[in-house]
Amino acid sequence: MAKIEMTTPLVEMDGDEMTRIIWQMIKDELISPHVDLKTEYYDLGLEHRNATDDQVTVDSAEATKRLGVAVKCATITPNAARMDEYDLKKMWKSPNGTIRAMLDGTVFRTPIVVKGIEPCVRNWTRPITIARHAYGDVYKNAEIVVPGPGTVELVYTAADGTETRELVHEFDGPGIAQGMHNLDSSIGSFARSCFEYALDTKQDVWFATKDTISKKYDHRFKDLFQEIYDAEYAERFEAEGIEYFYTLIDDAVARVMKADGGFIWACKNYDGDVMSDMVSSAFGSLAMMTSVLVSPQGVYEYEAAHGTVQRHYYKHLKGEETSTNSVATIFAWTGALRKRGELDGLSDLVAFADRLEKATLDTIEAGEMTGDLARITSLENPTALSTHGFILAIAERLRA
Repeated sequence: MAKIEMTTPLVEMDGDEMTRIIWQMIKDELISPHVDLKTEYYDLGLEHRNATDDQVTVDSAEATKRLGVAVKCATITPNAARMDEYDLKKMWKSPNGTIRAMLDGTVFRTPIVVKGIEPCVRNWTRPITIARHAYGDVYKNAEIVVPGPGTVELVYTAADGTETRELVHEFDGPGIAQGMHNLDSSIGSFARSCFEYALDTKQDVWFATKDTISKKYDHRFKDLFQEIYDAEYAERFEAEGIEYFYTLIDDAVARVMKADGGFIWACKNYDGDVMSDMVSSAFGSLAMMTSVLVSPQGVYEYEAAHGTVQRHYYKHLKGEETSTNSVATIFAWTGALRKRGELDGLSDLVAFADRLEKATLDTIEAGEMTGDLARITSLENPTALSTHGFILAIAERLRA
């Protein structure tokens, strides 16, 4: 049977350790037999990033802006131990952070719902997508240890030299203080990415801050979201039958626990960091989450939400059998192929992405799965397959 043709390449960002092994298996067993795969390849493995002084990460992000769709394998963000292990020139930054900054994007993470892996929250029958604003707040803070009595102030010095001062606290003893910032431009990009993704996926958007307490910082988020929605998106949302809903963050948390899902929850940086872990754990596994970076310009980068599975990689190097969950990486590929097909008007490519996802879920629902899922499934007598065995089981269903 003839392979499905592509017209525009995907940007392919290869990665590290066990996910790099899985990456090649997915291409060999699940995609290449059916699709005449066209990619612009970038090796984001740590060794190659080190050899290129991380220029390859910058190049891959520029290519993504040019071609519009990318798929990324999980990568190592080095720590001190990795510096020695890989003999690195320096402790290179997270590739995800670099790409996110260059695309000015927002990360959307959504659980993959499958029969037999039930959420801890019983009424969550549809996935909840977490949209995290990945700029500013505590992640770019300045902080000090206050050694004793004294005054801490926020000081803004304008370009003309005039100063604005705001008292933080009069300390009568030791303590701590921090300053945070954000940018109107970044908040605006976050809002537009959320609204564009909502229109793309036909989902409501929830947004929440603590503006009753943070009357300037959090309130600025609330105001900008509302201004952009009213001016640019209200009519489009109404036409699609979806809505934008704002509430306080504590009210949002209470509502989420009683909701059935099926919406995008836009979160400030810290809230998104925490809530994405809660949602992924409650739905079953970080290896059962889709993750897509969306820019306000409509550029998409799909990836697995988890790490490089270092422990399994070391077993693999010793020739030992592993049972690594590849679902999130498979869905990164299907997400990218589907979006490429939608943008290029290739219905066959869109349909193939749908079929591959169905074959993956059907395999799990038939009781064939990797060890991590076999330990938590409600299905009786599951079969725990090896890393390669699971992918081969999906390939068999895909051929059928």
